[in-house]
Amino acid sequence: MALNRNYILLFLFSLVMTVSGLASMPPLDRDEPRFVQATKQMVESGDYVDIRFQDASRYQKPIGIYWLQSAAVALSGKGAAAPIWVYRLVSTLGIALAVLGIAWTGTRLFGASAGIAAGLVMAAIFATAFEGRDAKTDAMLLACCVAAQGALAQIYLASRRNEPVAGHLWWIFWLAQGAAILIKGPIAPLLSALTIAVLFAFERDGRWLSKLKLGRGLLLVVLIVLPWLALITWKSDGAFLQQAVGKDMLGKVAQGEESHGLPPGFYMLTYSLFMWPFGLIAVGAGLQALNRLRDDVRLRFCLAWYIPFWLVFELIPTKLPHYVLPAYPGMALLIGWLLTLQPQEANAPLRRWQQWLWWSTAFGLVVVSFGLAAVCVGAPIYLTHTFSWWSIPAAASALGAGYLAFSRQLQVPLARIGAVAACAGIAYGLLFGVIAPSLKPIWLSPAINEAVRANKPCDTSVLASARYHEPSLVFLVGTKTVLTDIDGVVKHLLADPACALGLAPVEDEQKLNGLLAGQGKVASRLTTIDGVNFSSGDKMSLGLYRIAQ
Repeated sequence: MALNRNYILLFLFSLVMTVSGLASMPPLDRDEPRFVQATKQMVESGDYVDIRFQDASRYQKPIGIYWLQSAAVALSGKGAAAPIWVYRLVSTLGIALAVLGIAWTGTRLFGASAGIAAGLVMAAIFATAFEGRDAKTDAMLLACCVAAQGALAQIYLASRRNEPVAGHLWWIFWLAQGAAILIKGPIAPLLSALTIAVLFAFERDGRWLSKLKLGRGLLLVVLIVLPWLALITWKSDGAFLQQAVGKDMLGKVAQGEESHGLPPGFYMLTYSLFMWPFGLIAVGAGLQALNRLRDDVRLRFCLAWYIPFWLVFELIPTKLPHYVLPAYPGMALLIGWLLTLQPQEANAPLRRWQQWLWWSTAFGLVVVSFGLAAVCVGAPIYLTHTFSWWSIPAAASALGAGYLAFSRQLQVPLARIGAVAACAGIAYGLLFGVIAPSLKPIWLSPAINEAVRANKPCDTSVLASARYHEPSLVFLVGTKTVLTDIDGVVKHLLADPACALGLAPVEDEQKLNGLLAGQGKVASRLTTIDGVNFSSGDKMSLGLYRIAQ
């Protein structure tokens, strides 16, 4: 009973950690609006096999996340008019499931207190706080990875102890692998394969792998993945495999894709942010685990979960912070493990190089804590020229989380872990739920959408936009929105002079009217939208136009 209560409380805690900002944060260009717009078009068209953004195919990722978001939209009853928060609920649920999964794994490996600690850590790090509010693949992928790795860990541990392996574990492992492939391709299989490979290299014994029931498991994965894969391959005439595998996946391995090519070391430098505020505590636990690697198979598994996956992605040229998110649960488990030791064991002296790494991570914790506090205070002043009183408790909570997480003792009590998580949760809630949405100059697409709604002459009015082509504009204003240049805006206005709307930089207004003058027309500027395109960093002054009547 107590165990079930722990799981329920952790699930609810995770939801509380991510609910703030779901509705108030506008769509985050550029990836999130691409996902939600593709889902929106499925709802509009009734085609739940093909994936498209307007008229272009979108075959970078499989269908899983779009189906889940479509289900959320259907349950909302709002159809294609569903707001962004409906789509984000899938990610919020994904993080909550990942928190439950790591608590379940930690409990089975190290005991109830360790499971609670691992769940609190996963619910409260910056990476999951952000991804739980972002309607993309990564939160639900994390849930699948945690389920698969949790089952694998228990199979491995039972085999090493010559204990019976629960019959449901191989089912969980393979079902999670199949679901993960449908969500983001081979990431979860890669994580498990790397874990297994490192364990085999260390032990030279793979007999325990028979408990995975490889043949039946692979058949189960094929039954999950193959139907849609066959349909989309037929419907796209092979373009899905060519784009998803040949261009997206292999392209990222061979060279930096989408301007995200970075050298090795990127994930080490960003670790303190995305594992904040628990990065230092996790490093301390990880170093103690390294020193006991040969003594405990459970530690061996956790380190094999984290280290090889992190190293592989350091070597891949294309880098984004969320790529290594599936590795972080391995470190969360080690924080829980450290609680099970006697204080003198848990706080045993580190080696010289380990002390250097610990102090480097401590420096990172300080920098990130003060950095987040500075953003909470400085962003409203810089962008809106006003001071937000919400900045004070937000900054104080960020600094409080950093202070509590800066422990000279490697073993941090469960109560203190809970306090760190609570402080971080307050900081996230205010940052994502209040401060960020108030930064109006960076939210150009919502401002444009409001201007279109206030000024459209007809219910059927369609907007054509020149130079501002962010995907969020399409999601908010409508699927028929035309992303074009000045010539395209002119043609659009002339094609429907009574109803059409055009959006163009004010600096191009003379050119716009010059082109219209050749047809005996003139554009009337209805309103001006000023702001910053945060995706590109460009300051923009955009005019909303229609043909003067």
